[in-house]
Amino acid sequence: MLQADEARRPAAGVPVSSIDPFSIDFFRDPHPVHEALREAGPVVWLEAYESYAAARHAEVREILGDPATFCSRRGVGLSDFQREAPWRPPSLVLERDPPEHDRARAVLNRALSATVMRSLRARFAEAAEALAAELALRGRFDAIADCAEVYPMMVLPDAVGLSKEGREHLLPYAATVFNMFGPDNELRRAALAQMAPHVEWVALQCKRETLASDGIGAMIHAAADEGEVTRQEAELLVRSLLSAGFDTTVHGVGAAMHCLARNPHQFAALKADPTKARAAFEEAVRLESPVQTFFRTTTRDVELGGTPIPEGAKVLMLLGAANRDPRKWPHADR
Repeated sequence: MLQADEARRPAAGVPVSSIDPFSIDFFRDPHPVHEALREAGPVVWLEAYESYAAARHAEVREILGDPATFCSRRGVGLSDFQREAPWRPPSLVLERDPPEHDRARAVLNRALSATVMRSLRARFAEAAEALAAELALRGRFDAIADCAEVYPMMVLPDAVGLSKEGREHLLPYAATVFNMFGPDNELRRAALAQMAPHVEWVALQCKRETLASDGIGAMIHAAADEGEVTRQEAELLVRSLLSAGFDTTVHGVGAAMHCLARNPHQFAALKADPTKARAAFEEAVRLESPVQTFFRTTTRDVELGGTPIPEGAKVLMLLGAANRDPRKWPHADR
């Protein structure tokens, strides 16, 4: 086992990059940088953050499939929870490893089961039809501000059982959470500066006495009644829905609309055969990944793509780059 300072140095022969995958310039056009990182090697050393990075599909898939070696419990952002305190109580789903993760996930899976989803389907479809009709009457609309951000807010808060007042906190809160995964840059500092009221409102919404008795949140708290999780853990599981359920849905819907707008022949094919909707959505999520990056931390010395990585090293998974890896998909950018 290597000491902490040794984990922060690259292994011999690892390609070194000065790229900053959290800079504003990078976000403006990440795809050329993704290609450069993929072609540099299976694993790259990021000088800016003293961490390893994987941009190819095979290596990212290997990391995701081996939580015993590439753990989440030390944080899925740049911060290492073993060396510094997390900014909030860690997520039971995102920042835990089996078996703790599996126990919490089982409760969440039951609350989000196919049976529950079927009971919500008519309500969700009715809201979608109403929004589509309104947007069609306008003729022109902003696909993000007028649709992708609006639709989840029409259906998800009621499904979870949130209070009617204060729902405007949801999208800023979700954006804050994702920006907190990154380094101490302008995005993270801006998130810190405005997060207090959003975090306070969300924390209140996660409590049993605040939630409606017939929503998904109440189903999660019912698991605490049965002793499957503690009351605090139930609140953290509701928080997980509010952290990940809104931001990623906005980006997923926005990605699909963006891809269809840029590819009118594919839009025409979808209109001709609406049964292709799910495949079209999944392809849009591949092409414009709603979640672009997550970190893991190595629990032991390991080789990834033939590259030795020491214990205690942060490894950045570039999910957006992996989803466009031509080694996995021919014409991956199409």
